[in-house]
Amino acid sequence: MAGSSHGHTPAAWTGVTIAFIGFCVSGAFMVLAQPAGFWAGLAVVVLGGVVGWIMSSMGMGQPKDAHKALLMSHEVETASAKS
Repeated sequence: MAGSSHGHTPAAWTGVTIAFIGFCVSGAFMVLAQPAGFWAGLAVVVLGGVVGWIMSSMGMGQPKDAHKALLMSHEVETASAKS
């Protein structure tokens, strides 16, 4: 994955950051035995996924064809190794 810059986009960073905050909120309220806060934290986790998806569809994510060059180079290496 290091060669493909997987997840190094504003959409990924924003979505994961929001989801992480929601996870922390949910965990804190679970320890405090407050079910409403727990579910609110889980809603923030879902919100992080939605925000990341929306940002990706707006063009702030990795392009769909970003892995084609990597796959093609791998196919070339595989073909040359077989012969």
